[in-house]
Amino acid sequence: QLQPVESGGGLVQPGGSLRLSCAAPGFTLNAFWFRRAPGKEREGVSCITSSGASTYYADPVKGRFTISRDNAKNTVYLQMNSLKPEDTAVYYCASDPRRVCRSTMAREDYAYWGQGTQVTVSS
Repeated sequence: QLQPVESGGGLVQPGGSLRLSCAAPGFTLNAFWFRRAPGKEREGVSCITSSGASTYYADPVKGRFTISRDNAKNTVYLQMNSLKPEDTAVYYCASDPRRVCRSTMAREDYAYWGQGTQVTVSS
């Protein structure tokens, strides 16, 4: 029931924008976005609390990405602006009732993961 489903990935030119969505029935938990680029470790990108009142952004995306949610639609969004080639990765949404939205998000394990959506930034 809490298995998230991501959408919205694609190919975009540097400087462009994409909006990712993460949806699950009854999805009102803290939500977390990660990414994994080829040959690299999983990287925590952003998270948002269940109410949407608090958020966190990793330094590489701060000022360019915005996380938000619409609990009426059981959906969390990641608006990505000013995209760079180094943002190319598979983006995953995760949730877990045990996890808190904070800067250490990348060190935790999560019970529920989406299948991922590919984001490619290239000219």
